Amino acid sequence: MSDDSLAIRTLTTDDLPAFSSVLVRAFLSDNAEGLQYREGLVFEPERSHGVFDGDELIGSGELLTRKITVPGAGQTPIAAVTSIGVAPGHRRRGVLTRIMRAQLHGLHEDGGEAIAALWASESVIYPRFGYGLGAQFYRAKLRSKAAFRPGVELETERVREVAREEAIPLIKAIYEKEAPLRVGALDRPESAWEFNLDDREVRHKGSTEMKFAVLSDGYAIYRVKSDWDEEGPRGTLTLHELVATTPRAYATLYRFLLDYDLIGTIELNAALDEPLIHILADPRKMSRSGGDSLWVRLVDVDRALVTRRYNAPVDLVFGVHDAFCPWNTGNWRLTTDGDGNAEVTRVEDAPDLDLDVIDLGAIFLGGTRPSTLAAAGRIKERTAGAVSRATAAFATDREPSCLESF
Repeated sequence: MSDDSLAIRTLTTDDLPAFSSVLVRAFLSDNAEGLQYREGLVFEPERSHGVFDGDELIGSGELLTRKITVPGAGQTPIAAVTSIGVAPGHRRRGVLTRIMRAQLHGLHEDGGEAIAALWASESVIYPRFGYGLGAQFYRAKLRSKAAFRPGVELETERVREVAREEAIPLIKAIYEKEAPLRVGALDRPESAWEFNLDDREVRHKGSTEMKFAVLSDGYAIYRVKSDWDEEGPRGTLTLHELVATTPRAYATLYRFLLDYDLIGTIELNAALDEPLIHILADPRKMSRSGGDSLWVRLVDVDRALVTRRYNAPVDLVFGVHDAFCPWNTGNWRLTTDGDGNAEVTRVEDAPDLDLDVIDLGAIFLGGTRPSTLAAAGRIKERTAGAVSRATAAFATDREPSCLESF
């Protein structure tokens, strides 16, 4: 239900304190100063919206200018949706709907990014606005000293734990080499690096400051927390990020972390197809629980689908339904050439597949198969074999992975 007494406008730098105050209240925080500091690192006021009740800012939303690696085509611009919040006492007034409409309709009207994505605080909210579950991850706990299976190859180079100042230029170079190759990975402008490596004491939560371990072909960022019981040391190592450009560097960095002194448990977030479990001698040394990461929205179906490459030749008509962005509703023919390049055109032909724009967002990065959504009754096959052909075309070599919230 929309409240006509409310107004929405683009924000300015002067709105940052009120913008941050809304988020503090919406996300049940009591650290207003810290949140404003972090928001200020990445704040793009000209791409931020606020909903006002009179002079009071009661709702917020922002688009960050980022790029994401899409299948077969490297990095492409994405509208990274963040800082969505509605102040307590002002919910159920249509505030979020106004923000979503300003973002998505604005991108369409201005010819902005064809793809939007976000991390959802509550997963039931964003399908209402056409976002599909495009990537997942799992939270893992790993026992220290866990053995590798026989034959795992390690680097002869020794892992070095180095000071932050020495580490940062090294890790930036490695990340910038690897991110364009991993579907779902985001680019990192300087503001994003500052946000991700924010290491003020308030963020330690009882652990140490960030530590940095480096090799020529990889790095790990982590914190450690001391703990003891009657049997001895039981510390926790929390892995913030590990990036490696070779299998040997990957295994070597994990061997270093597993053998870290006084540690009993390693905690990490990992891609669904994380190789780690396959180099352990006993896979049960690692426990896992799943979660959703990136929710993907195709702002303009035709502009979005041509940004990626496809894994198999395809010629299919998709009957798309889009209640929130009606310009996408209709029948769209996706055809690809031998190199996976796509052409998308609006047609009057009968659809081979019927689906919602939510489902297109889910399959876009290859993290959700069309065949899975068909089995769930979400994609309707109108032409025999169409689901199989779509599944082959949208397939990727590895699961998309976006472990960086924004």
